[in-house]
Amino acid sequence: MELNQSYIGVRGDILKHIPTSAKRLLDVGCSVGLLGEQVAKRNPDAQIYGIELDAVMAEIARQKLDKVYIENMDHFSLMREFPEGSFDCVVLADILEHLRDPWNVIHESIEILASGGVMVACIPNVRHIDTLYNLVVRGRWLYRDRGIHDRTHLRFFTLSNILELFSSPKLEVEKVVANYRLIERPSRINRWAKYFAWPGIRGFLAFQYIIVVRKA
Repeated sequence: MELNQSYIGVRGDILKHIPTSAKRLLDVGCSVGLLGEQVAKRNPDAQIYGIELDAVMAEIARQKLDKVYIENMDHFSLMREFPEGSFDCVVLADILEHLRDPWNVIHESIEILASGGVMVACIPNVRHIDTLYNLVVRGRWLYRDRGIHDRTHLRFFTLSNILELFSSPKLEVEKVVANYRLIERPSRINRWAKYFAWPGIRGFLAFQYIIVVRKA
């Protein structure tokens, strides 16, 4: 079975926001476990758990992580599986948009997060210029195998929606970082996108947002 390359790449942009002090990490949507493997190399004492829907990717991840669950997050309860305050860090990278109820996953993630723990999430920005061009000019909604318009996405977010998603008296937003692209698909031209991310238009060039929140 050939794996979708968009789901298994190295995520240095996520890794740098995971505290080096994290000893207990849960990667929801862990894919083949590359992110957890990087965390373990950086901190060999860390205990890394993963949850993955795809059985093939989960089996690969099991070779890298301490424990991997093969589960559909639409039917899996974090709070039933893990005691309150179980993890120093919960990673939700490019998973929430695939779920029927991402709000509940955030709620349960807060409960299994230790006091002072960090949640790191990455969510595509549907407000990107590629969406507007195709919807307004071409009159069509795109369905692709990857990216903002991945055909498996069930929920769509702008920056405002993302901030609302993580709005909780138990959370403090530490940072929101945008990954910019001039065009939606991966391309070398996108390395210049950040230089065009001027006030007023940067929201249309943000391909995805990384949000880091801490449990108060």
